[in-house]
Amino acid sequence: MKKRILTYVICSLILLILVASVMLDFNKDNDKTKLKKITLAEVAHTIFYAPQYVALEKGFFKDEGLDVELILTSGADKVTAAVLSGDADIGFSGSEATIYVYNGGEKDYLKTFAQLTQKDGSFLVSREKIDNFTVEDLKGKNIIGGRAGGMPVMTLKYALMQNGIDPDKDTFVDTSVAFAAMSGAFIGGQGDFVALFEPNALDIEKQGYGYVVASLGEMGGVVPYTSYSARKSYIKENKDVIKKFEKAIQRGLDFVHDNSDEEVAKAILNQFPDTSLKDLEEVVKRYRKIDAWPKTTSFSEESFDHLQDIMIENKDLEEKVSYSKLIYNE
Repeated sequence: MKKRILTYVICSLILLILVASVMLDFNKDNDKTKLKKITLAEVAHTIFYAPQYVALEKGFFKDEGLDVELILTSGADKVTAAVLSGDADIGFSGSEATIYVYNGGEKDYLKTFAQLTQKDGSFLVSREKIDNFTVEDLKGKNIIGGRAGGMPVMTLKYALMQNGIDPDKDTFVDTSVAFAAMSGAFIGGQGDFVALFEPNALDIEKQGYGYVVASLGEMGGVVPYTSYSARKSYIKENKDVIKKFEKAIQRGLDFVHDNSDEEVAKAILNQFPDTSLKDLEEVVKRYRKIDAWPKTTSFSEESFDHLQDIMIENKDLEEKVSYSKLIYNE
């Protein structure tokens, strides 16, 4: 009799556990269906965008009811194409892309609604070791700079001009190499210098192919570098989503500013499985040192004007577009 009772109790417990498991899975699936699915196209996958990855890894987007799928579309032109085609809801790249789209006559053009970085995030890598590097060391040299008209090459040229170097006369800035191929081209023997984001610059150093000699962020000063944009129709129809997305990014920025390099590195480690925690911490330190991340996501009119000044100086823009046309403020 006791054995029968014991068997009954055990079976009942097993049944309760199974029912609880099914209910837990159901609740998880149910919670997931409540999340608003967002496809985010990013221009590059780099530690420079640490606040964004913090927001993903810490669940800040989910806290806002958003399920963000991150896709890599190397180059601002490809990010723009993904957003315009509907393959992505939100694009993350340089804001120059929104200006090109607007000037191209697109009716449902893109509007910027949040900023993530305020400096050029690339580091100048030299093929030869240079002690006490100065901008004078760039004279007569070939620099792989990225796609013509893109934010990386425009800020590179701007940084050179700010430091007394004429990029068209004193150096040769190579714009023939696609953004994603710059490391490979340099390793293959092309160029005397290359401008690379992290962890690519650190990888080049560790492999013995070059030496980081300067931060273009330090050389060029504050510029509105990378930001989030979406079609104006999407923003109009999803104002609450945009607000929640921006709030999650702001929490990511706050986390980066309020925590140590080590804590930030730990938070984004899953995003960079091929990079050690020690290297991640070193790169976060590099970006913090140049004040790469703004305090808020706000994209000011002054920043937008400065961006267009850089474009005009680079001869990639003839006249400015009004702030109200391309910047969304709630």
